[in-house]
Amino acid sequence: MRAIALVAQAVFKESIRDRVPYSMVAFAVLVIAASYLISQLTAGQDMKILKDLGLAAISVFGLLIAVFIGINLVSKEVERRSLFSVLAKPVSRSQFILGKYFGLVLTLVVNLTVMTLAFYAVLLYVDLTTDALLKTAWPAPALDPRLVVAVMLSVAELMLVTAIALFFSTFSSPLLSALLTIGLWVAGHFNADLRNFEAVLDVQPVAVVARGMYYVLPNLAPFNIRAEVVHGVTVPATQVALTLAYAAVYIVILLIGAIAVFRRRDFK
Repeated sequence: MRAIALVAQAVFKESIRDRVPYSMVAFAVLVIAASYLISQLTAGQDMKILKDLGLAAISVFGLLIAVFIGINLVSKEVERRSLFSVLAKPVSRSQFILGKYFGLVLTLVVNLTVMTLAFYAVLLYVDLTTDALLKTAWPAPALDPRLVVAVMLSVAELMLVTAIALFFSTFSSPLLSALLTIGLWVAGHFNADLRNFEAVLDVQPVAVVARGMYYVLPNLAPFNIRAEVVHGVTVPATQVALTLAYAAVYIVILLIGAIAVFRRRDFK
């Protein structure tokens, strides 16, 4: 555990020195603040638009951080030849992979926390400057606790995406890893269409393959509850718990796969 913690700490410190996540967080904060101005253009829908744009900004820029840092976690060590000095120490390859993953997750959580605090600051400002009569038209309060659930599921989704990026980075180039990770993220949000593919195309072999892909590819649609939160609809606790459990199981499988691939690689 100590070796994993040391590797994770090194990843976190290196990410802090990297300007990429800071620029993404700064841009996301600006988008969240600008969403307040955009929301003012639509009378009566300002809070819905503000919440929707804010949650979308947190999700998209969190995805960019997860992908563009995650794909370089292993390849950067190999290119700089620093991997050999790390593995020469009492650090196994499995501990190296796990340390890299948890270090990126810590970086991701810190950046998402900054975005979320900026989001809540905008919501608080709107709440304090809006007339009480206008608030009655809002489907939910400005500081709705359901927003925390939406952010929590976004974090779980991005942790899953991080595991996907790390898995691909163990055997492919950064560019290919980015394309595969983003491709799976897009496919994961439209995964339900694969289950009903036979209704669109009446070709049995293709339908069987599509249904198989439905069960293999990550299903990311349940992590997106922006529509429910924006319209003040309560998401059942059982649905949230099952979604988090699904993410945990999928992450464990991906990490096991990443460790298995990394152990077989020859860096000589």
